[in-house]
Amino acid sequence: MSFDDKYYVRLAIEIAQRAREKGNHPFGALLVDEHGKILLEAENTVVTLPDITAHAEINLIRQASARFESAYLEKCSIYTSTEPCPMCSGAIFWSNIRRVVYGLSITGLYDLVGWDADDVLNIPCRKVFAQGHKHINVVGPLLEEEAIIVHAGFWI
Repeated sequence: MSFDDKYYVRLAIEIAQRAREKGNHPFGALLVDEHGKILLEAENTVVTLPDITAHAEINLIRQASARFESAYLEKCSIYTSTEPCPMCSGAIFWSNIRRVVYGLSITGLYDLVGWDADDVLNIPCRKVFAQGHKHINVVGPLLEEEAIIVHAGFWI
């Protein structure tokens, strides 16, 4: 774990907090280039759009794919406050981003939400990526104790 990874995960958690303050689910994401420059950030907007697919990662991928070539995205990293769900993992795969760093694990999130919730699809992003033929480097969970704070009391 590098200092930069922790720094960017903390920023993703701050973005998640902003999403929550706007009435959305507490998830945030940012795209960082190979030199450490923040290119884009996105919040979850599932409630305010409304659009059930408007996860932070999907919102980010939509912006990124409109602005950057696939070859450029291959050198970028996506930082997320929480491990990408299967839908978001698929979008990351198709975007050609090759590095994912997340704060809270999907297991940690579902421990909070409840494993019997109707909308739980428990497939870690590593398993989704393993089904493809390109390597996506996954780092996480990082700073889980910090990443879980933004979810406190939200899913009750």
